[in-house]
Amino acid sequence: MNCRDFKNTIQLKNDGQLSLFFLGTGSAFTKKNFQNNIIVVKGDSHVLIDCGTLCPYSFSTFNSKITDIENILITHSHADHIGGLEEVALMNMYITKRRPKMILTDEYKKILWENSLKGGLSLRGEDGIRQKMTFDDYFEQIKPVQIKKAPRPFCSAKIGELDLKIFRTKHLFASTNNWKNSYYSVGVLIDNRVLFTGDSKNDPELINWISSEYKLDAIFHDCQFGYNAVHAQYSELKDTIPEELKSKTLLCHYNDGSENTNVKKDGFAGLVRRGVYYEF
Repeated sequence: MNCRDFKNTIQLKNDGQLSLFFLGTGSAFTKKNFQNNIIVVKGDSHVLIDCGTLCPYSFSTFNSKITDIENILITHSHADHIGGLEEVALMNMYITKRRPKMILTDEYKKILWENSLKGGLSLRGEDGIRQKMTFDDYFEQIKPVQIKKAPRPFCSAKIGELDLKIFRTKHLFASTNNWKNSYYSVGVLIDNRVLFTGDSKNDPELINWISSEYKLDAIFHDCQFGYNAVHAQYSELKDTIPEELKSKTLLCHYNDGSENTNVKKDGFAGLVRRGVYYEF
């Protein structure tokens, strides 16, 4: 893995290497590190993973526009992951006149529209005409294909040169340790070599399953320092991730005040930094 600092504007194309760029590294209520939303790029292909409340603003701090994004993948419906979608929808509707593509199952499409986006996007008024709108008026759905014989829902989608595999995670409900009873949330395996957990509780079963099936170059893992019942805690990750994987693991979605923590002393590759290209 190579790390390269940001210059000028966000690059949505490169010479073919796999690249991850973090628009932010912070947890839900961050006031300084922006939210844990990332851009994945390979060749002429790109995808924005999550679009939180601060995401459009984060683009502007990098002299870039969120309306340049053509492909989106949302991991779940908390505001730090979907809060910027209404702006994306409306900016594209009225300015670019196009529909970004969004990778999501029919199940999550219904959840996202009915429970979150519909309130602000279901009606459009123009020249005195009231028009009812649907998800498909704003976004073009790309349906991932189910992969059989996996221990939990696991599906695949292609965005140009990018291979994305999506899996359910354990998130939100502190009283359960079963993904079936958890809030709908997913993580992403990128090009069969980089694991992005999305929001997740500590989940050794997931890490062991993915790492046994795929040769991982890196893991970008949700992490909270101090007690948090619905996210992975540093103390848990330190004790459960195998040493050979820990050295490939970078921690993200951390709470403000954690950015100077020396996690390398415990064997981790480090904390993810905002405004850095992680290249493979």
